[in-house]
Amino acid sequence: MAISGPEIVSLIKRQIEEFGGDLTLVDVGTVVQVGDGIASIQGLQGVRSSELLDFGNDVLGMALNLEADLVGAAILGDPNSVKEGDQVRSTGRIIEVPVGEALIGRVVDPLGRPLDGKGPIATVGSRPVEKMAPNVVARKSVDTPVQTGIKAIDAMIPIGRGQRELIIGDRSTGKTAIALDTIINQKGGDLICIYVAIGQKQSKVAQVMATLEENDALVHTIVVTAGAADSAPLQYIAPFAGCAMAEEFMDQGKDVLIVYDDLTKHAWAYRQMSLLLRRPAGREAYPGDIFYVHSRLLERAARMDDPQGGGSITALPIIETQAGDVSAYIPTNVISITDGQIYLESELFNAGIRPAVNVGLSVSRVGGAAQTRAIRRVAGQLRLELAQYRELASFAQFGTADLDAATRAQLARGQLAIEILKQPQYRPFSLGEEVVILFAVNAGLLIDIPLERLKDFEEQFLRHVTSAHPGIMQAITDSKDITSDIEEQLTKVTNDFKAGFVS
Repeated sequence: MAISGPEIVSLIKRQIEEFGGDLTLVDVGTVVQVGDGIASIQGLQGVRSSELLDFGNDVLGMALNLEADLVGAAILGDPNSVKEGDQVRSTGRIIEVPVGEALIGRVVDPLGRPLDGKGPIATVGSRPVEKMAPNVVARKSVDTPVQTGIKAIDAMIPIGRGQRELIIGDRSTGKTAIALDTIINQKGGDLICIYVAIGQKQSKVAQVMATLEENDALVHTIVVTAGAADSAPLQYIAPFAGCAMAEEFMDQGKDVLIVYDDLTKHAWAYRQMSLLLRRPAGREAYPGDIFYVHSRLLERAARMDDPQGGGSITALPIIETQAGDVSAYIPTNVISITDGQIYLESELFNAGIRPAVNVGLSVSRVGGAAQTRAIRRVAGQLRLELAQYRELASFAQFGTADLDAATRAQLARGQLAIEILKQPQYRPFSLGEEVVILFAVNAGLLIDIPLERLKDFEEQFLRHVTSAHPGIMQAITDSKDITSDIEEQLTKVTNDFKAGFVS
């Protein structure tokens, strides 16, 4: 059957009219140099800073250096899969991370990909990892406590919702343990927790996971990890990714606690990236903007006022010092950004005083505003007594025979306070337990208990009050205050129990 010329023309016309293909403009470049996880790309004219780049083979990158004819990009995956001559496509998306309730209870990498083998995560939204910190007008003063469950911290270095409290100390002094105790203590509460592991060994992350699971704390926690084996760019964006996840909850009016463990390794990762990108080096070979990197991260922690939803992000950054040197570059930077620090000392840790908090060097710039009234009333003299004890102890080490009775009594009170502030790992105390035991110390009711029996007394006494006098604990927990009536009851209960314990 022959087809005439006019039919062919009409057929072609109809196909042209019905053609509905969408044209998309994609910026394409070529890798001209690659090494150590950094790629130099030619041809990406329209790319933006921090834009995601597609190297193919499921390998992504992040544009960092935007020069006249080259783009310096960090590879967020296996750097060995990228080679010279490869094509790179811009995605048009600034680097972002999945956010939402579905992440709670999961372990993810800084790009939101699951690492726990529990299947895909059904998140419904995403956020850029970088965001401007809330301005001063949108913030509210810090006045609601974050109960850590650690007597020494809740009594003397209180942490409030919206605060940034630095945990600083040498290696193996219990920094992560304090953060984990705080997360465990939020069980059954309204605080969502995010633990960001930066440059940690996989074995340590596995231990953290096991600890949280054993204590039923994973149900309110998100773990974001960029391990020691991961590339420096992934370690660099990890805390920003965790903060973006936290901001999603804060914008819903919820309270979030985020732990950055630790920012020393984060600074190392950023230094490595910057040196490979040929950026100018400054003090200790860190780039000049390392202070800005940490400040723009930590300033995102805030307590929002009611028109902004009233949510909060409380940040607990961790810094590792070398031989107790807090005057090094990164420690001084982060100390100046945060609202106080908890300083852990190797000497105290090795002496068996755990948590090894040096009360003299530790401070909370929020102070009593972030304490419940009950804790404030029973712990008022504790810091003063410990300071006086430290001053007298240096003289008393040569012998106590020549000391007067008042000095000996002061030393005994200081030793009692130090002993009672010791606490087992992963055993946070409830508000009621803290108030009951600190009241007994503050009132001088335990001064005649031998120091070697003090921990046994504390354990048995708290068990006795909880079981035999539950009304006292309940009244303290409900009112968050300690009335004169409760004080009288506690004094009688303590003296009665002590009589039986001593005998």
